Amino acid sequence: MAVSRRMMLAGSMGAGAAVLARSASAAVAQPGQVERWGVLELAFDGPRTGNPFDDVTLSVRFSSDGRTIRVPGFYDGDGVYRVRFSPPETGRWQWTSESSAATMSGKSGSFECTVPSAGNHGPVRVAAGYHFAYADGTPFRQIGTTCYSWALQSEAKCAQTLATLKTAPFNKMRMLVFPNVESVATNPFVRTGPGPRDWDPARIDPAYFRRFEDRIRKLGDLGIEADVILFHPYDEKRGYSDMARADDERYLRYVIARFGAYRNLWWSMANEYDDVKSKTMADWDHLLQMLQAEDPHDRLRSIHQITTYYDNRKPWITHSSIQNGAAVLDDVRAQLHRSFGLKPVVFDEVCYEGNSKLRWGNLTGEQLVERFWWGLMGGTYVGHSETIDPERNADHSWLGQGGRLAGTSPPRLAFLRRIMEEGPAPGIEPIQAWWNYSIAGKEFEYYLHYFGSEQPTQWPVVLPGRKGQPMNAYRLDIIDTWNMTISPVDGLFRMQRHGDYDFHDPARPTVTLPGKPWLAVRLVKA
Repeated sequence: MAVSRRMMLAGSMGAGAAVLARSASAAVAQPGQVERWGVLELAFDGPRTGNPFDDVTLSVRFSSDGRTIRVPGFYDGDGVYRVRFSPPETGRWQWTSESSAATMSGKSGSFECTVPSAGNHGPVRVAAGYHFAYADGTPFRQIGTTCYSWALQSEAKCAQTLATLKTAPFNKMRMLVFPNVESVATNPFVRTGPGPRDWDPARIDPAYFRRFEDRIRKLGDLGIEADVILFHPYDEKRGYSDMARADDERYLRYVIARFGAYRNLWWSMANEYDDVKSKTMADWDHLLQMLQAEDPHDRLRSIHQITTYYDNRKPWITHSSIQNGAAVLDDVRAQLHRSFGLKPVVFDEVCYEGNSKLRWGNLTGEQLVERFWWGLMGGTYVGHSETIDPERNADHSWLGQGGRLAGTSPPRLAFLRRIMEEGPAPGIEPIQAWWNYSIAGKEFEYYLHYFGSEQPTQWPVVLPGRKGQPMNAYRLDIIDTWNMTISPVDGLFRMQRHGDYDFHDPARPTVTLPGKPWLAVRLVKA
């Protein structure tokens, strides 16, 4: 293969491939090394004729300390093929390419994987059964938002969305690969004619996906997880979600190879999967199993429903992504969802704050924040979005296109995130949820009780517990979840036996409350 300008960039990384060693975002590292959980990128000159998406295969085997990981490559246009790898461990890694094209096969090199830089905690994983943590063990307390087609808007609109996110509380963004509303970028596949369905699923447009991955990287720069939704039912005229199985598989392999190395990536197979009428449950099972089998980086995987729940106990699902606004109107219903799925639960859609005339987009800020708190009390997580638009059009809102936030919930969600991050790791557990205590936390160390829309003037300070369990002393705070205040109560509550199943302090059995809605109390072991 002739030496090109791209190859000359490789330096000591091995002839025949250029190397861009990236962090989770786009910063270029020193040639020959990349930090742990960063992105090493190899670029190869290859065939330009035929159909590179079907006719050419490329992969690279990365090996270190007896471990080998095979990573697929993808075509990026203009005869350039790339492989992206996020090394899971530090140390020296060797690599060797394999390809159906002789000019790209048998190339080799090595690089040093260094310790991660400050702020690089690795990809998010499931932790302790029902929660999340980064790979280095740092807890991840999900406060997510949905902004379906923000990545497909103009550069100016995308920049505005990123500027908004920079000061917002959200650490996860749900986003569609295929457009669902008016967008600048609408053609992930090469067009073959003037009609809306005149496109060739066998010819992917690299420029479309290059633009999309730029948005993934820029979210990573802000410490935000990109929850990438692969299919949806909202674009019947173009029909990108109605492809044949072979075309679905080609598309899926492409995004796995192209996006999978970014450590802030999550996979959502579909939004409202059960409304995609061209696919059966067997189709979704097949695609999810394929995603699990072919993603060498093993990113988180979910699927989101409208009415028919997917069986999230299946082994290729890592966590439940649920649409159900009623489930987070109390802690018991929220907790039941995780008891059934036996995995972390994110209620990604619980209706949205907004002024939409549609029933799913007209919550008040208070109602949305209440749902977040009840979800927390059930040991689950909740997602935000808003549909505030002067013309009451949900498509031209944060939910549809991004831009600016106009609702009252985000500051209160920032306050909630602070409460979560000050709490036990990796997350809040429901405590005796089936016995109507509405208490969550970590037994004998940390307790939260949430009142929702009630306006109590006092609360009996009774904690669940049985004979022989610790009877500790606790400091108590009154939390106003809407006005974002924390008021410590003087003194300690020293627990003693109250009954067969409870503890209390006989010297101060109740605490006085201000008689307002949206209150919570917090007890922390002294």
